[in-house]
Order: sequence, then structure tokens, then C-alpha cells
Amino acid sequence: MATATASTKLAPISLTPRALEEVKNILREKNVPTDYGLRVGVQGGGCSGLSYLLGFDKAKDQDETFDLDGVMLIMDKKHAMYVMGMEVDFQDGLNARGFIFNNPQAKSTCGCGSSFSA
Repeated sequence: MATATASTKLAPISLTPRALEEVKNILREKNVPTDYGLRVGVQGGGCSGLSYLLGFDKAKDQDETFDLDGVMLIMDKKHAMYVMGMEVDFQDGLNARGFIFNNPQAKSTCGCGSSFSA
């Protein structure tokens, strides 16, 4: 499980080693600019009310940043209460391939696992 380095604040979420490896692969293969980081958050929508946001972006004024084993994690401060303690994993199997969100703040989730209610 990736955690923030001692010189920065503790990240509100964690990435499993497999998810961190996949993020680093994407950063390298897609030539993502070095001033971009992995944005994790929530947005309105999805079948359960909120859906997860995961992508590469530049940090903005309202964001907090964290260093997860060399990957800059970016999160809007307002989103922390929805994802506190969440673990992001990556699955690469025959039936499914993609990031998986294990969120202890979710009261219910939809069948696809990409939206939840808080």
C-alpha cells in the first residue's frame, strides 16, 4: 500500500502496489507532463448519486497535494470527506480490467462499482 512520504501530509487515500504501478505506467507511456499529478475525487452523477473521479491534471488553488511513492496525488479539499480511508486497487483479469475503489465512506454502491452514495 502506497503512503505519503514523511516530508508531506498523510494522504487521505491509498493506492495498492498494483494500482501505483499502473499509474506510473500510464504516466510514462502517455508522456503525461511532469507538472501533472493523479487527481482523485468525486463528482455528482452515476446511478448511486456520486461517482469517482480519476485522471491526470494540474493542481489548482483549492487542491491539496500528496506524494505517493513518487506520484503526485491531487485532491480538492472538499472531496476528502467522501474518500477518507479509500483504497484504490487495479484489477487486470479475464473478466475485468481497471481501477477499483474500496471506499469505507460509501453507504451503498452500484453494481458497476464506479458510483456510490455517502
